Amino acid sequence: MNADEWLRAFAAELNRRRVRADAARHVVAEAAAHLRDGGGDPWAVFGRPQDYAAAIVETIGTSPAARPGPVRLDARGITKRYGRRTVLRDASLAVRAGQIAAVIGANGCGKSTFLRVCAGLVSPDAGDVTVSGRVGYCPQQGGTADFLLPDEHFVLIGAGRGVARGLARRAGRAAARHLGWEADGDVLARNLSGGTRQKLNLTMSTLSEPDVLLLDEPYQGFDQGTYVNFWDQLARLRDEGRAIVVVTHLLNQLDRVDLVLDLTPATQGGRA
Repeated sequence: MNADEWLRAFAAELNRRRVRADAARHVVAEAAAHLRDGGGDPWAVFGRPQDYAAAIVETIGTSPAARPGPVRLDARGITKRYGRRTVLRDASLAVRAGQIAAVIGANGCGKSTFLRVCAGLVSPDAGDVTVSGRVGYCPQQGGTADFLLPDEHFVLIGAGRGVARGLARRAGRAAARHLGWEADGDVLARNLSGGTRQKLNLTMSTLSEPDVLLLDEPYQGFDQGTYVNFWDQLARLRDEGRAIVVVTHLLNQLDRVDLVLDLTPATQGGRA
């Protein structure tokens, strides 16, 4: 395990232990700077990532939002058919404020359909979804308007909440910075790169300050730095009390979540 791998493992362990996202970023940055300046082996300098994270927790504590709150999303017995094909069968998930849930499974097992049912965009053939609070939704594709600037997207989202244009632009740009993106350019959405367009999608989904945030593999096209920023942002939103559901096929990130719903056909019917 080299220094970069050690730092990633350390950051993941801090997240698992519910250290505040801003504090975790600071601690990881300090460790990285120490290793960069001293050139030492992280195992010799800090020891195991898990042990060092435990020591950090003893020093700075964990997020006050570490204890989950009330149930914000409760999906029970969701079944969905398209013609003769059943894509979901009796899928259930309950997510509380301050929790991140991952929806996993093979391609075609109904992950995106489940999320769209939870968002109210698709009606199930059986089952019920109860949501407490506002919902934010980030699709895997689409969601942006080709001939609008990023700022104009932010203004539209703000208009839905009665937010003034200038304030909406500033809020959108601030949210985009969490992903390492300066969104004040004059490039139309259709001319943005795939990864940047997905950053716009993700930013819009958070602008309404949703109580429930539904994300369908929103990191498509992200580079490594933005991908790390994305998970840091989810940890911050969880610490603020959001209930988050993220569809993912990256099983190495499951140590960053609190709940897992596996929609692989043999496992459907269980409750996460």
